[in-house]
Amino acid sequence: MASHRRPKQPSRARVSVLTAAAATAVAISAQAGAAHAAPKPTKDQVKAKVDKLYEEAEVATEKYDGAREKQKQLREQAAEFQDQVARQQAEVSKLEAGLGSVAAAQYRSGGIDPTVQLMLSSDPDDFLAKAATTDQVSTQQADALRLLQEQQRKLDQQKAEAAATLAELDRTTSALKANKSEMQSRLHEAQSLLNSLTAQERAALEAADARASRDSARVDLSSLPPASGAAAVAVQAALSRRGDPYASGHEGPSSFDCSGLMLWSYAQAGVSLPRIASAQGGVGVRVPSLAQAQPGDLIIYYGGAHVGMYIGNGMVVHAPKPGRTVEVVSASSMPIYTIRRVV
Repeated sequence: MASHRRPKQPSRARVSVLTAAAATAVAISAQAGAAHAAPKPTKDQVKAKVDKLYEEAEVATEKYDGAREKQKQLREQAAEFQDQVARQQAEVSKLEAGLGSVAAAQYRSGGIDPTVQLMLSSDPDDFLAKAATTDQVSTQQADALRLLQEQQRKLDQQKAEAAATLAELDRTTSALKANKSEMQSRLHEAQSLLNSLTAQERAALEAADARASRDSARVDLSSLPPASGAAAVAVQAALSRRGDPYASGHEGPSSFDCSGLMLWSYAQAGVSLPRIASAQGGVGVRVPSLAQAQPGDLIIYYGGAHVGMYIGNGMVVHAPKPGRTVEVVSASSMPIYTIRRVV
């Protein structure tokens, strides 16, 4: 008969050895994972990433500004359409009431004339067709109904236009919210990256920004080439805002984003510009190169995401990014997309 033995249980000492070996393996694995983890980015790498995020935030800001401007225009247009519909409805109701009074008078006198019955039908086209075949309508009656018919069609068209405008307003409002969310997301990500730096590293970046602002303030503007007309007024207006803070979506008078500064400055000269940088890149006439730029020209950067105003001597005044102020920098310090002469 075969012998059945219970398997021998491992000793306490053996269990301890196995447990220690497993713990050692886990520790080695964790160390290996840490060794392969991405190293902490340097201060310069963080700065480069933050600058990129600010650029993306400015693109989203420009889209936000554009959607906000379109929303404003659509609201005004929708209000105008609704006013037109209300006035037109009153006109149609007045014409219908006139026909109704004729019917009431005929009813009181012994019955409604078939012509009036036709005129009060829900289908004016059908009335005119029947009236033509039965010869039951006078010229005056036909003219009255044709006027009602024309006014009703106009009312229907205005209602359709108002509905289309309101639908577009809804879409624009949704885009506005999406662009604002994207802008805030980029700014939040940039701030989180900055917060990941040590206090000393953040202080170094802030000092670099402060130096840039001081350098801008020390730029000698006494030898700028003269400008004329509206361009001269716009240049002086923009330069008068040096030191004012950058603020997304602002267009003055005490804080600005890049296109808002251009909009406000040219408004002081009585010149109207589009709200966003990419649209400002389509105004006036194109200037072939920086060498041919004149004070007051708009220089569009980063494919249409940023704008500054040329002031002469190879410099622009612009509102750069969050945390900075309106400043003067070299016109070639950013990738130029196009140059436009406004006036």
